[in-house]
Amino acid sequence: MKLWLVRHAQPLVGAGICYGRLDMAADAGATAECAKELAALLPAGIRVISSPLQRCEQLTHALHAQRPDLSYKTDARLQEMDFGQWEGRAWQAIGQAELEAWTTDFANYRVGHDGESVAAFMRRVASAFDALQGRGDTLWITHAGVIRAVELLARGIRHIERAGQWPLDAPKYGQWRLLNLHTG
Repeated sequence: MKLWLVRHAQPLVGAGICYGRLDMAADAGATAECAKELAALLPAGIRVISSPLQRCEQLTHALHAQRPDLSYKTDARLQEMDFGQWEGRAWQAIGQAELEAWTTDFANYRVGHDGESVAAFMRRVASAFDALQGRGDTLWITHAGVIRAVELLARGIRHIERAGQWPLDAPKYGQWRLLNLHTG
């Protein structure tokens, strides 16, 4: 089975702002361009599942306008990580001590004091990933953090302890990755 992992287009947020679960629109032109490119590539009948955050739903609707043959649904498990009280703050305004607390206990630290831990985030994404078993080709319209988590899951890694284990690479805004998964 193939899993397409599509990252939403550039969100309408200032540079350097922490915005994991923060809900905002994406650039309309970039969203339309991404939808047009995807529509030309996607096979008939692929399942489309989107994060409910508007920057992803915007792309989902643009894709559906190009390809009305594709049905879609939203799944809250595909939302970006919840950064708690850090949401909407400039990364530079987040104290060094807070960032060090996260990297020291990377798996279990609740980011932004009341946000999600990496371990909880991985469990949430793994739940959606595991639900793919026995399903056909699927496209997820989601976020960089979810895509990174899926790449770990596809390699059999369900839990990480150290910040250095977290993948840094992700598709650019409006781009995607294609994974060939062996399902049982």
